[in-house]
Order: sequence, then structure tokens, then C-alpha cells
Amino acid sequence: MEMTVKDERKLVEIWLTNAEKSDPVLRAGLQGIYDTYKKKKYLVAVFESGNCDLYAQTRDLLLYNRQRLAEQEIRREKAQQMTR
Repeated sequence: MEMTVKDERKLVEIWLTNAEKSDPVLRAGLQGIYDTYKKKKYLVAVFESGNCDLYAQTRDLLLYNRQRLAEQEIRREKAQQMTR
């Protein structure tokens, strides 16, 4: 488990591995962290490792975003041409 406290943003990030996310003892122990930081009005975010291929998922997301940006630029250019 990796925990990062960002006081300037009132944020606590907790990162769990695949083994940790399925450990009921560790999960129960998180309640103390939640309670402690709730009193300080911090947001506690828990991130769990996934089971998918990170490279493929990131590549697909970047390709999708690139295609969407290109489509938006084409629409913008067409709109500008129509107003001329």
C-alpha cells in the first residue's frame, strides 16, 4: 500500500496492489484512515490495481483522444469557412 497525503489540496491518495485490494484485513484497516482524515475534512481516494494490459489501454485511450481532437478541428475549420 502506498499512501500520499497532499495537505495543500486536502487529499489522501491510497494505492493498492492486486494482492492488497483483496485482503480483507487490510481493507478493514483503511477505516481508521478514513475516520482520521474525515475529521480533518480531507478527501480519501483509494486506487486499486486493475487486471487489464496497461499499455494497450493507454494506447487505445490516446488514439481515441487524438481522433476526437482531429474531428473537432475539422468541425471548427468547416464552421469558420461557413462564416466567411
